[in-house]
Amino acid sequence: MIGSDVIQNIIETARIEEVVGEYVSLRKRGVNLIGLCPFHNEKTPSFTVSPVKGIFKCFGCGKAGNSVNFLMEHEHFSYPEALKHLARKYNIEIEEEVQTAEQIASLDEKESLFTITNFAHLHFVDNLHNTEEGRAIGLSYFKEREFTDATIKKFELGYCLDNWDDFTAYAQKNGYKINQLVKAGFSIDKEGKQYDRFRARVMFPIHSLSGKVIAFGGRILGSDKSKPKYVNSPETDIYNKSKVLYGLNFAKNAIISGDNCFLVEGYTDVITLHQAGIENVVSSSGTSLTTEQIRLISRYTKNITILYDGDAAGIKASFRGIDMILEEGMNVKIVLFPDGEDPDSFTRKNRSAEVQEYIQQNANNFILFKTNLLLEEAAHDPIKKAELVKEIVNTISLIPDSISRSIYTKECSAMMNIPEQTLLNELNKLLRKKFSKKTTGEGEESFPEIAVIAEKQTEEVDFEEAEFQERDIIRLLLNFGTKEINVQATNEDNEKVSKKISIAQFIVNDILCDEFSFNNKNYQLIFNAFAEAIAADSLPNDQHFMHHADENIRNTAINLISSPYSLSENWQKMHRIFVPTEDETLILEESVNHSVYSFKLKKIEAMLASNAKEIKELTNDEDVIILMEKQKRLLTIKKMISAALGRIIIR
Repeated sequence: MIGSDVIQNIIETARIEEVVGEYVSLRKRGVNLIGLCPFHNEKTPSFTVSPVKGIFKCFGCGKAGNSVNFLMEHEHFSYPEALKHLARKYNIEIEEEVQTAEQIASLDEKESLFTITNFAHLHFVDNLHNTEEGRAIGLSYFKEREFTDATIKKFELGYCLDNWDDFTAYAQKNGYKINQLVKAGFSIDKEGKQYDRFRARVMFPIHSLSGKVIAFGGRILGSDKSKPKYVNSPETDIYNKSKVLYGLNFAKNAIISGDNCFLVEGYTDVITLHQAGIENVVSSSGTSLTTEQIRLISRYTKNITILYDGDAAGIKASFRGIDMILEEGMNVKIVLFPDGEDPDSFTRKNRSAEVQEYIQQNANNFILFKTNLLLEEAAHDPIKKAELVKEIVNTISLIPDSISRSIYTKECSAMMNIPEQTLLNELNKLLRKKFSKKTTGEGEESFPEIAVIAEKQTEEVDFEEAEFQERDIIRLLLNFGTKEINVQATNEDNEKVSKKISIAQFIVNDILCDEFSFNNKNYQLIFNAFAEAIAADSLPNDQHFMHHADENIRNTAINLISSPYSLSENWQKMHRIFVPTEDETLILEESVNHSVYSFKLKKIEAMLASNAKEIKELTNDEDVIILMEKQKRLLTIKKMISAALGRIIIR
């Protein structure tokens, strides 16, 4: 258990912009920061971070919370794990208990996988440095690759011994069951015999964005052609290879600062470039590039530079993956290294400055590069050239931005010596075809933001039940409850005087006096908290609700406190147009009065409707007369409230 004082210290110390900034590229907008949401696919930023309030909120998918909630949602941490992660980040001491075998067995599945994977990682690192075989084979290999001790330590490289069940037996001795080891991907159970998946391989740990080891790539060092050169961990609940990029946890800050991501093929390419000081580099770990991986990069930059060896056949095979990058609205460049060289070998043979200069000078725009490459193949063959035109036009059609499409069409027209209008005609055919698919429902996935909005619009919101008015009351309490407004009161001499009172006290007392309640359970709970605090002569602030233990209350509070709009700090000065804001005293007084009256009016209308229904169902004349009198009183009250709101009653 982590003490409540420590938890509070962690929450207060953790800066939301720093925590989220490790996963999302944020830019300033007014007093807040915005970026692309990491929880759903979007091309227009709707993810907002408020450093002042210490919260994040996505106005697209609705996810919201504080630093702890963000890590729980993004990294699938448990509550204690998220707290411990933040404690380590901000050097806050937490007393941690050593887990017994029984405690390990009681962990839920994901936590168990994290625990086993970390246990294996420590074992492989220990093998590399503290066993004769590890030093003679594994460490020697890394030294041959010219990896320094600091690099080996940074990437947490390891070695799995050349024994059938070295790790399997060791893990079982430490309380892990064979079914756990098989599920985590470290052991293979075949015909009642268990053995290590990564036997006799150097180990490359694959990290999550927060730096936790979630999987491994193992490279065999022997010359046995019957065995695959690389073996990767199977997919588990903590490792989905299509959503992970090797080295991203080390590269993300450099990608943001350089506004570019270098994409390479293998583990050693990433490590060698990092060691040379070129840190904005990641790898898809030998798998085909996926849409999820592209979107992962797009959180940090819109620019990708793919570093290839000189194999043209390999580049052609990757065209589809590059098309996918364009489809996501990103800019792609290609760098070809000299024949026989790959990023790893070229970097080891040249100084860091020379490598960076080579990349800069040889980075070609992908569409123009692709056009050149295919033109060379087509030569004077008209059939191949016709295919080339269709191929290039198809690639251009994937670009979402119309201006970029226009520029590339013009440039490719000149390169291929084909009239621009011919390319435009072909391009428009493709675009019309795609648009037709989308409008007939076949292309719904192309409009994820619309899908989210449509889903939100179908939520049941019964305005007859005062949802909007209840929401506005709680919004005012959360945002301005501690602020004071002027109200009219009567003193001991029965004279009208003006006095200051907190907005929370004014709203709560007024609503309690009329004995109104909230239909929305979460609104009622927040209202009750304010009422209890006022009775105890204190007031809860917005932080109390934004960090509330109840997830529903916490999310409700964040939704009502957050706003997708904010004026920049210099906007009013630049434009000399001064926009009044709600927190100005006079406007706030007006907002509070209007909100309370609207709330009461809605409640009265609901009572009138209920009373009218009851009158229709009654057969006893005496009861009908009583209810008719009640209906008259309610109508009178309705007219008074409407008059205060400046509304005209038609009927």
